[in-house]
Amino acid sequence: MDIGVISVRYARALLKGATGAKAERQVYDDMQTLAESFRSAPLLRQALAAPMLPNSQKEQLLRAACGKTPNALTQNFLRLVIKEQREQMVQFIAHSYITLYRKQKNLISGRLITASAVTPETEQKMRQMVESRTKGTVEFQTEVNPDIIGGFILEYDTYRMDGSVKTQLRQILSTLKK
Repeated sequence: MDIGVISVRYARALLKGATGAKAERQVYDDMQTLAESFRSAPLLRQALAAPMLPNSQKEQLLRAACGKTPNALTQNFLRLVIKEQREQMVQFIAHSYITLYRKQKNLISGRLITASAVTPETEQKMRQMVESRTKGTVEFQTEVNPDIIGGFILEYDTYRMDGSVKTQLRQILSTLKK
């Protein structure tokens, strides 16, 4: 069976259970922490794939990767995944859950990259602009990257607005080369 199909099925079942238990936000937070753990610690996948590692230690490892105190539903779900020998798909399940949750709650992930830190008022204006265009709630991240020299880069959904000085200089150089 396909990893994508399996991960979406598990994620859909987890979301349905979390919705029934009114714990979908807590499970969402757990899945975000878990996905970040996989991103920041690539050896986590290798540890879960090790056949010599007992299931109890795999469960402890995943529980720790979910943060300090994962939701009881998350813990039960991880136990089920390990019992069914699907622990190598947990990363994909976490990402599928995040996607399904965002779709259900109409959440849009957005990112604002600037050359220097922006004021909270500016960040709020950008968030409101994105929310008015998407008719959804925006989870906004701000990032400072001095390499863009000035201006900003705004990303959300599949949209990217690049108003950075670096990009403008690159376009000018490209035009001059022609």
